[in-house]
Amino acid sequence: MLSKKTSYKKQIEALSEISQAISSDQYLDDILKLIVTVTANVMGSKICSLWILDEKEGVLKIRATQTMSEAYLKERSLRLGEGVVGYVAQQKKPLAVLEVLKEPRFKEKELARKEGLVSMLSVPLAVKDKVIGVINCYTSYPHEFTETERTVLAAVASQAAICIENTELMVKTKVIQEELEVRKLVERAKGIIMKRHEISEEEAFKRIRKASMDSRKTIREIAEAILLTDKMGN
Repeated sequence: MLSKKTSYKKQIEALSEISQAISSDQYLDDILKLIVTVTANVMGSKICSLWILDEKEGVLKIRATQTMSEAYLKERSLRLGEGVVGYVAQQKKPLAVLEVLKEPRFKEKELARKEGLVSMLSVPLAVKDKVIGVINCYTSYPHEFTETERTVLAAVASQAAICIENTELMVKTKVIQEELEVRKLVERAKGIIMKRHEISEEEAFKRIRKASMDSRKTIREIAEAILLTDKMGN
């Protein structure tokens, strides 16, 4: 795993790479893939996986891993308190396991045998004491995680949590902005149709929606076409 000489340099490089992602335009899945890849490299792990908490369902779902294994990539979920991942999320504290096959809380023993996973370090991803997920690092041999390794993964987890939170907020903001823009365009387009055909607002919107369905174009595209036609006519 990590030697003392390389650990701090690698930690800084990893945090720097994840920090750059915070201000990028990448979407969440790309960000998560970057986080697990960087973390696996800095920790020297066979597999690094990242689970995100679905607050509505109250379950943690695996969202990213750097491994190409089809078995490990299979979609799965754990309830809060279930398994090592659920325990770490619920307790809001890291957990190191020397041998996962002997750990009663570890739920995926068959997968561990298949993938040759032995030791693991699991750390919660938290923003302002709110857990949003869990990040795991596995080795293919028995390994006692050092204090330095725990500190490195905790630092990466902290940065990753901020990154995920910011990315989700950014995506939501983009969606909201787009919705507002479409509403403004539709309102203007409705006004033009109402004036042109002397019809009600409801009837004007029905015409826009019908044009959208008939042409298989979005309502935004129809509204923009109406505005363009009106502009050219003037």
